[in-house]
Amino acid sequence: MNRLSQSRLLAVLVYIVLALLALYLATLVRPMLLSVWRFAKAVSAPFLIAMIIAYVLNPIVAMLHHRRMPRTAAVLLIYAVFVCSSVVVLVNVAPMFAAQVRELNEHMPELTLRAQSLVDSFNKNDSLPDTVRSGINRAVFGLEKQVSMRISDFLNNIGAVVNVIFLLMIVPFLVFYILKDMDVFERAVLKYLPRARRQGTIRLFKEIDMALGSYIRGQFIVSMCIGLAAYIGYLIIGMPYPLLMAAFVALFDIIPYLGPFLGALPALIMASTISWKMALFVVIVNTLCQTLESNVISPQVVGRSMKMHPLTIIFVLLIGGELAGVVGLLLAVPFYAALRVVVQHLFAYYIRRKTV
Repeated sequence: MNRLSQSRLLAVLVYIVLALLALYLATLVRPMLLSVWRFAKAVSAPFLIAMIIAYVLNPIVAMLHHRRMPRTAAVLLIYAVFVCSSVVVLVNVAPMFAAQVRELNEHMPELTLRAQSLVDSFNKNDSLPDTVRSGINRAVFGLEKQVSMRISDFLNNIGAVVNVIFLLMIVPFLVFYILKDMDVFERAVLKYLPRARRQGTIRLFKEIDMALGSYIRGQFIVSMCIGLAAYIGYLIIGMPYPLLMAAFVALFDIIPYLGPFLGALPALIMASTISWKMALFVVIVNTLCQTLESNVISPQVVGRSMKMHPLTIIFVLLIGGELAGVVGLLLAVPFYAALRVVVQHLFAYYIRRKTV
């Protein structure tokens, strides 16, 4: 073996040892890193939510500002419209929603018995293999255990309830100041950049806005439309708690690909405790809603897609869900789209430096 091959082998061995050492150190500091991650999530969550809401509302504020209305007055006008709309919704929809939640809570033991009888009928079905029956039993008992644990944790953890209330209180103030001083923030960022970097930074932010703008605002509109369509469909088929079930559809429809399945799951579980006919109707309603979204609503509202492969989206969603749960599922695709634009700009800058 010549000296060059020996040096390469030595370099590979050194890299392997360093990688193993890094993994060992990561296992040692893992508890500390988890604590830091939880703290960072808790602190950054209100600011992140406020920035997303401000980003969605900023075009309206900019339009009013271009019509010679001060930004503060424009933000206050949006808040006034939002408060009035919320009051109208709360007066008309909240009692119905609360009544359905209360009714669902009262009928939960009955629904549990129905689900148990459904599982028993599966167990008595000789046509099903033993492995399938045992798998159904494990899935049902595991789901019941997880739901009961989550509910008891939420009810017993007063600190979590206080944190949610504090989050709901502080986010509107953060949104107000971000919207009011958006121009100030933009000028401050450009001020501390070298002159040679300013035009490139402006192009970067414009491309990020093009990649995210229509997607984020459009997804909210699409989810509301699909939620309304699901509510009408559930009313037609006589589904119990139609508003509550449609709210799940609207919430999870924001998540690409996986969202429609997650949103339809509560209604499908509820319908399966009633009859197979009702479950079939729920599947038909959600299929029609997704067909309407894919062929009519989404192309018109969201516009052109972000040109991402479905496998890439699913992979990004899995990472987001693992890191931040439901919030990670909601923010994974927009975050990846923005990160992709940044990486493309950095790569183009690197290529230009190499060719000069």
